[in-house]
Parts: sequence; C-alpha cells; structure tokens
Amino acid sequence: MSSPVVAVVGTDATMVYDAVHNVVARALGELDPSFALQDFTAKDVTASGAEPVIAKVMEALNTPAFLASSRVVVLRDAQLLVADEAAQLLEWMASPAPDTFLVLAVVATKSNKLVKAAGEVVEVNVGSRAPDRVSFVEEKLAEYRVTTDKATAQRIVAQVGDDVARIDALARTLSSIYGTAPLTYAHIEPYLGDAGDVPEWDLTDAVDSGDATKAIAVARRMLDSKSRAGLQVVNILARHYLHMARLEGSGVRSDEDAAALLGVHKYPAGKLQRVAQRLGPQRVATAVHWITKADMDLKGGVSYGGKDLNTDLDVTELTVTEVLVARLAKMTQGARRG
Repeated sequence: MSSPVVAVVGTDATMVYDAVHNVVARALGELDPSFALQDFTAKDVTASGAEPVIAKVMEALNTPAFLASSRVVVLRDAQLLVADEAAQLLEWMASPAPDTFLVLAVVATKSNKLVKAAGEVVEVNVGSRAPDRVSFVEEKLAEYRVTTDKATAQRIVAQVGDDVARIDALARTLSSIYGTAPLTYAHIEPYLGDAGDVPEWDLTDAVDSGDATKAIAVARRMLDSKSRAGLQVVNILARHYLHMARLEGSGVRSDEDAAALLGVHKYPAGKLQRVAQRLGPQRVATAVHWITKADMDLKGGVSYGGKDLNTDLDVTELTVTEVLVARLAKMTQGARRG
C-alpha cells in the first residue's frame, strides 16, 4: 500500500465492500489475518457491551502489532461516525502509528472529510455511460485475471444493465472456475443471472427522441429486471413531464435558470427545457393526462390478465406500461415532424 490510510468510497455498499476485500488482501500480503487484521463496523448493532466502537478502533490503531510485522485495521460504514468520533480518527490519520494500516469503507461521496484526509482513495463509482460500464467490467475482470474480449464485456454490460455491483462476484466466480483461460460470452452467460435494471434516463431519452420501439424495449427491460414495478415506471414518466409542466409559462430561458427552478443539474434541466419547448403546453398537458390514466389503470382501473406463465410478467402491468410509453414517444415524434 502506498499510504498508511486508504479510503474506499462509493455510493453502492456492495461495490465498496467488494473493493475493501481486495484492498485488505493487498495490505495483508503474506501476513496471518488472525494476528494482523482487526475489522470493525461503525455503529455495529451486533457488538456486545456499552463501549463505543470508536474506542476499540482507536485502541487497535495505537497498539503495536503482536506476532506480526504490521497491523491492518478496517473500519466499515465510516460515514456513520459522529463528529467527535471522526475527529479522533482524523487526529490519528494526521500522524499514523508506525507499521499500522487503516482501511476505511465509506458509503458516501468523496466529499466526506475522512475520505479527503486519506492518503490513498479507491473510488468504486461507475459512470452512467455505456463505455464507462464496459471499461469497469474489463478492469474488474482483469483484476481477477479473467481473460475475455471487448465484445464480450459489452454483452455483459447489456445483460447486467445498471446492476454493476454484481460484477465483482461474477469475476471471482469465473476466476475460480476457469482461471486465466480465454472466455467467450457462452462461457460467462450461465453465471450472469437475470437482466439487470437500466437507468431511468434510458427510458426518458427514448421517449423524448420519439423512438417508440426503443421506449417499449427499455420499459420491458425495467419490468423484466424485477427492480421496478409498472407504477414505478409510470412515476418516472410523471416526474419527467411534471418538470416540463413547471417550465411551461415560467419565463425560464437558460439551462441554469431551468436547473434552479427544478432543483436538478444543469444538463438534464436543459434537455427538459428543449423537449418542453418542442412539445408545447397542449402536448405536455396531454402527456400528464395519459400518465394519470395509466396510474389509475395500474391501481385496478383495468385488467388484461394476470401473470404470463412464460415470462412471469403481469400482463396488465406490461400492457398499460407499453401502451403509455409508445403513445408518449409517438406524440414526441409528431412534434418533431411538426
């Protein structure tokens, strides 16, 4: 390790803990973990006794290693420390004890003060763009010496979608079974599991572009993933079009003003503003009406049947959702032609 303090940070707990496992293995090297490793969790509800976890952490950090050349101390969920607890840790981090390594697992953003004070930061967040996810998959497979090509990595991303947290476990599984042997997608597919969810902007972008076929495919993917129900898909669209409705008649002209009005980032605010201008108030009102009707339909207003035995999807949920996104996309397509 290049620093006595390493912070592993990210917004997905599974990805953070997977990365911590590898950082700890690197820190231990050939050391026996039964002597060299002490692992704590901030606010550990399973810990016995009334002594705060931070007291045990500080004791471990300040006690010389016993029967080992160095000591590795892990603190998970470090973002849960209160101010005075974090202050104790920051004081130690400013002047670490010799031959002692601290690994912090922080499920938060890089702005966390413990992360800022760490000598080495391992960030495990993955960008939302498909190339970012493909690069992450390639790097993770390479980390476990799993050999494959870019086309296979792209197909893995297409299957797992937004659920990239499962890639570390997949890589470990493939490594244990195949070692470094070159793998095709056919080797990997049985271990991928169900299709993962996709980001909500995949749906809104497809609708806003007027691509009904893609919008239906994305909506079905969301339902297939079991991560979202039909009502959640409808709520995504409701939020999207209600943002447009707020922009209508507001007098907002710049992306910055749109972002301030909606409380979102400048880039999506600008996209919303341009789509709202293209649609106009009448189409935006029609979209809100259709979405409200779909919401009522999914809450018992209509029935087209129950679960499909082949796909395990609710036929009513699927039909209402697909019809809604197709109508919205077709309306946008008409507005673009007009």
